Amino acid sequence: MKKILLYILLIGPLVYGQRPVDLVNPLVDSANSRWFFFSSATRPFGMVNLSPDMGTAGAWESGYRYNQKTINFFSHIHAWQLSGVPVLPTTGKIKAHLGPKEYGSSYSHDHETVEAGYHSVILDDYNIKAELTSTVRVGFHRYTFPKSDQSAIILDLSAQLGPSGTDSGYVKKVSNQQLNGYAVMEKTRRRPKATKVFFTIHFNKPFDALHAFKDGELKGLVKKFEGSNGGVYPVFKTQEGEQLLMKVAISYVSIKQAELNLNTELPHWDFNAVVKDSKNQWNDYLGRIEIKGNTKEQQVRFYTDLWHALQGRRIISDVDGKYSDMTGEKQRIGQIPLDQNGKPRFNHYNSDSFWGAQWTLNTLWHLVYPRISEEFINSMLLMYDDGGLIPRGPSGGNYTYVMTGASTTPFIVSAYMKGIRGFDIDKAYEGMLKNAMPGGIMSKVGYEHYTNKGGGNRILY
Repeated sequence: MKKILLYILLIGPLVYGQRPVDLVNPLVDSANSRWFFFSSATRPFGMVNLSPDMGTAGAWESGYRYNQKTINFFSHIHAWQLSGVPVLPTTGKIKAHLGPKEYGSSYSHDHETVEAGYHSVILDDYNIKAELTSTVRVGFHRYTFPKSDQSAIILDLSAQLGPSGTDSGYVKKVSNQQLNGYAVMEKTRRRPKATKVFFTIHFNKPFDALHAFKDGELKGLVKKFEGSNGGVYPVFKTQEGEQLLMKVAISYVSIKQAELNLNTELPHWDFNAVVKDSKNQWNDYLGRIEIKGNTKEQQVRFYTDLWHALQGRRIISDVDGKYSDMTGEKQRIGQIPLDQNGKPRFNHYNSDSFWGAQWTLNTLWHLVYPRISEEFINSMLLMYDDGGLIPRGPSGGNYTYVMTGASTTPFIVSAYMKGIRGFDIDKAYEGMLKNAMPGGIMSKVGYEHYTNKGGGNRILY
């Protein structure tokens, strides 16, 4: 695709010759962050978006909060009404059973590096350097430990994570280097059904023992954990400066699918290679627009804003195209159509409402990222096939009915008008027409999962 050239006060080349990815500053506005606003260790539209959490309760004032002094944990999903899989490395006395406000660690921004695709921070309470990166569906951790006979990694299956509490969870020890399991994330006001996040966790070094905690107490050695208000922590012996690597793959379909995601996307242990690949991918997306002139600060603002325009909406399908359909009474596993090479024709997406996007994303994506626009439309039509409505703000296969109107209609029409036609046009028209009529998406507002009484369209007698 030809690059779009934006000439802004033509006074010279890109400042210092830096790549667009190097001009992104993820910390912009992070003091006022909401759950799915801040991102660091993630890919464009990545299912995994791994980052520290200082605030944990509620959709607002949660996730990464620059002015808060304690990191409670690192969690893997920061998406519209979705969250899950919080972990934290520790040393010394185990405080997992006391909750994240007790086992969390102080830190300093002076010992923190935050970039597109990479996050590094020192956990001062434990003298651990934590580094985070990811592929699309796998979080990759590198922890540098001090000498300790009791280094541990807490996996908390009871934590509140943004808009959703953790109802319960399951973990099984597969070997001394692998844990499999899932977390059941509670339903929210927007997302009407509890949602399972499946995971597999691999370590590059065997742990000495697996322990559990539950209901405020340490439970000792276990081979598996199941239930609510608890979790597990593998324990290692570490030497001064020893690095422990951990891969966490997720899926909304099954543990087997999480394992497939891991083996497909991250079969090796080269952390630096993943960081480099992530930055190159970001640079490819950001470099679709070249800018010249103005100050370095203004160029940082531009590429940071462009980076944010590729965040907030997340892939929810697996590498082979399997996905979780939650539009019916119970979960159904669907399959995205495959191309002639056996690859999914598109990804399935989670998204907040496209309300207001007619002034922003509808223009940007269609002109600069037409393939992404096409994928989103096919994802919407997939949900139309599953649940009977083109969604307004889907979450993990659920309808959420957030905001009002039929905000995806101008998105689809705008794409069509710009020559993006790689979708079933007749089906799109049928779904948009249905959405505009009584019983369609415009008949529902806000939280009306089971009624139409507050909607904007209904027949009056």
